[in-house]
Amino acid sequence: MTLTTNQYVRIFAGAFVLISLALGAEASPLFVSKHFLWLTAFVGANLFQSGFTGLCPLENILRKLGVKDSVGGC
Repeated sequence: MTLTTNQYVRIFAGAFVLISLALGAEASPLFVSKHFLWLTAFVGANLFQSGFTGLCPLENILRKLGVKDSVGGC
């Protein structure tokens, strides 16, 4: 199965949110600093704006790397 840019974007966003929460939430055994929560906010803000503008930096990078484009965008 070949993944599309849309699938990669969802995988990357989900992974970054989970990793940043694991590193930024004080209740986590992997806690490093609460400042990792800024990464969670950045990913969420980027997903929010891409819903309105269609601009998705990761999708553009993946296209340049030759990943098959998805129908419907980011």
